[in-house]
Amino acid sequence: MRDAYHEELDSIGDGLVEMARLVGSAIGRATTAILDADLKLAESVIEADQKVDELQHDLEARAIALLARQQPVATDLRIVVTSLRMSADLERSGDLAQHVAKLARLRYPERGVPRDLHATILEMGQLAQRLMAKAAEVIITKDVDLALQLEQDDDAMDLLHRTLFQHLMDDRWKHGIETAVDVTLLGRYYERFADHAVSVAKRVVYLVTGEHADEIQADLQPEIAPVQGAEGS
Repeated sequence: MRDAYHEELDSIGDGLVEMARLVGSAIGRATTAILDADLKLAESVIEADQKVDELQHDLEARAIALLARQQPVATDLRIVVTSLRMSADLERSGDLAQHVAKLARLRYPERGVPRDLHATILEMGQLAQRLMAKAAEVIITKDVDLALQLEQDDDAMDLLHRTLFQHLMDDRWKHGIETAVDVTLLGRYYERFADHAVSVAKRVVYLVTGEHADEIQADLQPEIAPVQGAEGS
């Protein structure tokens, strides 16, 4: 009976990994779709989001059933509750990838991104995919150090997001209001996708340690040395 119980716990983790891999693939394919005006690829991303939703619903049902039947405590309870929260982050990530694909479909047959911003959007898409791949690895390995690295990795996405706004605010912007709105939305989608990947990693930190990632990172900060020569002034 106990083996079956732990198999159920493991299956919840496996479901989270599958969700992370699916949404990571989705953001990569959605990025290609919007940069290349690939309608077929955009449609495939939009349709594939249903699989992510189904996985989340299945995971939630199994987690709730586990809570009802087994009444887990301590670490096991933390695993179940944290997994439910991670599944919500991953489902939302899938929605964001779908938003990118829907924007590609909306602008077809035109490309949704001006040529001078292709490199930035491509980099954002690739970074989003890498962050989610790392989040999946964190779920598998329960590596706290790797999980804590994700927030630092996310700084690169924030920088790219600011770069987009610099283009939009530049007096030389010549692509019109509609494209400016599209680019603003895209930047937000990628930035939020990255945030969800970081959130998943932080939840793994809590799952493993029982402490929140922010608390651990604060403990790791070096103490500020006192200012010399302050006495007797």
